[in-house]
Amino acid sequence: MHLEGRQGLPLVPFKVLHNSRFGPMLIVFQQLFRLLTRAGLIFAMSISLLLTACGGTQGTSSDARLSGNYVEDTVQVTKLLQATISMPQEAEGHVEAEIEARALINDYMSRYRPRREVNGLASFTTMQTALNSLAGHYATYTNRPLPDALQERISKELAKAERSVMRGG
Repeated sequence: MHLEGRQGLPLVPFKVLHNSRFGPMLIVFQQLFRLLTRAGLIFAMSISLLLTACGGTQGTSSDARLSGNYVEDTVQVTKLLQATISMPQEAEGHVEAEIEARALINDYMSRYRPRREVNGLASFTTMQTALNSLAGHYATYTNRPLPDALQERISKELAKAERSVMRGG
């Protein structure tokens, strides 16, 4: 059996090379390849773990502010978001407040949406509607102020969610 590779050179089966005088060198290359592959994988996994652990939402500490108590967190988030949306567009610190609001919305929703005991409550669905509207505006119209109608609707929904959660629903 005679096989030809590129440029007409014969292809030699690995078993033949392994038993030839190049056999020990091939074994060393195989071991070196395995070692380098493992080291590369360990390095890549370490970098990804480091980036994941050290990555955050642009230096904000909004998740640290969420206590895990649904009622307290809902009241706190509604107050912060009410303050943010009532802030004039040209006010100092408005951009930072919007960035913080976006991070807080993400943290709040990721914490409470998966919880079955919470996500069926009327206060949560009202809160979710308000947060989705606000997050959608921030994502779509980054540098534009909230339209008055949207601001009014979100304010009403946040107030309704706060009242509802305080009543226990």
